[in-house]
Order: sequence, then structure tokens, then C-alpha cells
Amino acid sequence: MPLTRGRIVGYDDERLAFGFTMLNDGETVDCQISDAAMDELAGVRGSPSTARQGQFLQYRDAIEAIASRLFDDVRPVKGAVVRIFTKHIPARRSAGTGSRP
Repeated sequence: MPLTRGRIVGYDDERLAFGFTMLNDGETVDCQISDAAMDELAGVRGSPSTARQGQFLQYRDAIEAIASRLFDDVRPVKGAVVRIFTKHIPARRSAGTGSRP
């Protein structure tokens, strides 16, 4: 069962991650996405911490879908944080790359 939208927690300078919550049948699930993962999703590098909330809002649906998938795949123990890293971001295919037939 997919998680549902919770609230925005905000940027954590110590962890270099943006925090948010989601709900699993009414119970709060803490989630975080790393700076690098958020930049990977946005297709940029080195966004300033002051831009993270706007970046999160722009990609919120995709970020929450990844968090929900990770939660379903791993089924973490109660109280565990769902953490999104670059390895969890789907690979992007650049236009013009790859082999020709």
C-alpha cells in the first residue's frame, strides 16, 4: 500500500538532506532525501541549501513516489527513517546518447 503525503520538515544542515514525512495507515513515517539525490533528480549539481525547499516542492510527487516504493520494498522497522540516496533515483537518458541501429 503506498504511503500518503505528510508534512515538510525542512532542510537539515548537519545531514545535508531535506526531511519530510509520509503516512502509513495514519502512522507517521520520517523520510529524507540527500542533497545529491535531489540534484540528480533535478538534473543539476551543487544547488545551494537555500534552494532545497523550492526544489523539493518542484519534485515532490516524484520524491514521495520513491519514498513510498522504498518503504514497500524494505518495510523498515517502526521508527526507522526512509532515506533516499542517488542510487534510488531512476537513471536519466540524455538525448542523443546511445548506439544507433
